[in-house]
Amino acid sequence: MDFELTDAQQQIREEVRRFAENEIIPVATEYDRKEKAPLELIEKGAEMGLTGAQIPLDYGGAGYDMLDTAIIVEELYAADPGIAGSILGTAFGSEAITAFGTEAQKEQWLPDLASGDAICGSAISEPHAGSDVSSISTRAEKDGDEYVINGNKMWITNGSIGDFFVVLCKTDSDAEGRYNGFSQIIVESDRDGFESDKITGKMGIRASDTAELILDNVRVPEENLIGSEGAGFLQQMQFFDETRTQVAAQGVGIAKGANRRALDYAQEREQFGQPIGDFQAIQHKLAEMHTETEAARQLTYKSAWSVENKDEQLTMLASMAKEYASRIAVRCANECVQIHGGSGYVDDFDAERFYRDAKITQIYEGTSEIQKNIIARELQGKGV
Repeated sequence: MDFELTDAQQQIREEVRRFAENEIIPVATEYDRKEKAPLELIEKGAEMGLTGAQIPLDYGGAGYDMLDTAIIVEELYAADPGIAGSILGTAFGSEAITAFGTEAQKEQWLPDLASGDAICGSAISEPHAGSDVSSISTRAEKDGDEYVINGNKMWITNGSIGDFFVVLCKTDSDAEGRYNGFSQIIVESDRDGFESDKITGKMGIRASDTAELILDNVRVPEENLIGSEGAGFLQQMQFFDETRTQVAAQGVGIAKGANRRALDYAQEREQFGQPIGDFQAIQHKLAEMHTETEAARQLTYKSAWSVENKDEQLTMLASMAKEYASRIAVRCANECVQIHGGSGYVDDFDAERFYRDAKITQIYEGTSEIQKNIIARELQGKGV
């Protein structure tokens, strides 16, 4: 077993870390307070190839593999989860186009995402359908050579700033079987009947744009269908192993960022005539935080390796990594606040922001409870 990163991966880490420290950390509090999408930083991230990290080289992307991506995610989220999510999430949903789209679709949609000239989103969740994806009610009915789409999508990343969305719809209401009759369709945000309503007042990741989408008789050409009609649900499921691995990397990054801030504060803050880091109670907290973060990192990296090597345990590993890393992110952020004491309860320090930001990793891309269900099913050999 080789635990060493390649020289190229070490270089990626160093370059992304410099970008995060110089460009993100100084403005993170401002964007969080304003609940504002960092469009200027997205442009700068695009210049580094971050917006097209996983888009193939043939379409202008960086073509990074999953382990490369996990390293990038970790470093950006250690700086600020909200801004990191905005930069890396500009191409969220493009995976479906890359894997199942026609050559014409790839040439039309992917280059602008890679260059940062366009932003997309994946529209799956609905007000009454979160973890139970198969219960979505958005409908797409064929009318000549067009689809007419009606429905309501909720909690959509990039919802109010996206140029187009990959929308999961029900295209065959009579299809037999719980997972049949769904399709993914590209919907541009400037089409008649498309509306978005920005969601504010989120607990965390406030710099990441989130919105509700309303589709009222939105017409799109049939060539916007991704892959074959009726294959949408299975297309979505294929990518959860990848997206959950990325959320695990987010958790590692958040834990890392919280740990760094807790350690710095413990070495600076004095009580009873000495730095609080000299007290054994604080030392034990720091030791546990760093140990658990390293364990989460190794589990996440193994999941990332498994994505590229088609490991038969990938689904279980991805769920294990997401569940554990997100739990450690919340725990480390909590301990970071505790070490800061009263200072951790106000936004003069980053501790309270990391505490708020960490929680979402236990919710999106499948809650922690769903991950445990998946792990148990895989252990028993029951599959989906």
